Amino acid sequence: MEVPAPLPGPGQIQVRISAASLNPTDIRLPGGEYREAVELGFPHVPGNDFAGTVSQVGPGVTAFRVGDEVFGEAVPRAMRAVASLTRPSLSTGSLAEYAVFEADTPLIAHRPAELSAPDAAALATAGLTALTLIGTAEVKEGESVLVVGATGGVGTAVVPLLAAAGARVIATGTPADADILRSLGAAEVIGYAEADYPSSVDTAFNLTLPSDRLTSIARALRPGGRLVTIVYPPAQPDQLGRDDVDLRFVLDLGGEFGAMREVGELAVAGRLPATISRRYTLDQGAQACVDLVRTHTLGKLVVTM
Repeated sequence: MEVPAPLPGPGQIQVRISAASLNPTDIRLPGGEYREAVELGFPHVPGNDFAGTVSQVGPGVTAFRVGDEVFGEAVPRAMRAVASLTRPSLSTGSLAEYAVFEADTPLIAHRPAELSAPDAAALATAGLTALTLIGTAEVKEGESVLVVGATGGVGTAVVPLLAAAGARVIATGTPADADILRSLGAAEVIGYAEADYPSSVDTAFNLTLPSDRLTSIARALRPGGRLVTIVYPPAQPDQLGRDDVDLRFVLDLGGEFGAMREVGELAVAGRLPATISRRYTLDQGAQACVDLVRTHTLGKLVVTM
């Protein structure tokens, strides 16, 4: 639908969006999955990840000027409770021609000229989450890591970082995904069935399964192994079926483990590739949301304006 273009207030910037990528939260939030924690008003513009051009600057903003190319991640204002307390990255929604963002946040950065707008949008949340996973899991060279959900946006971002750190990566995927996952650094690609899971791995990343379905991943770990999950709500130790697992939940909306600037630098250096499976125009944005839910996706779905 047509809605007025949002205008920046003090400390904010308006961005003419060039590209936006989709995340599961973009569907789950308006779908009502977080209703107990977030009361959402409509009309609601989805979209956390973006790349675009600064088109207006609000009072007090010094880090950005009109014409700057920027990219990053920002959650809807309705999710203010999960954002950083000191430097929140909030927005009006990036699946639109224009969006307003808080300027003083480590989750928005200037886009390097060598990084295209679609690639930058694809890497925003995925790249930052991958950095947080690496920092949280403390994976050491030679360790084995099971990545459940390796074909998603975060998975295709974290696999090359794990491989670069010297880990042996075991990734879940379909036979059609195997070649790409191996090219990203996976040593082994297995199916999604629990029977396919290995045993005695050092660390497991859960990037897709709900908290009440983690017992099979926990069984794949060695005693004292680490299970790092990004799926909300956070899993509880008693949901794992064993008490010797180091369970960690990842949600870094304050840039503790890395800022968006680092995502751009890693991308330009070739260490953090963007994996985009399908591209849509803005008038196909609703179909992109449907496809995210109903089809198997390798990497990211990107909407260009």
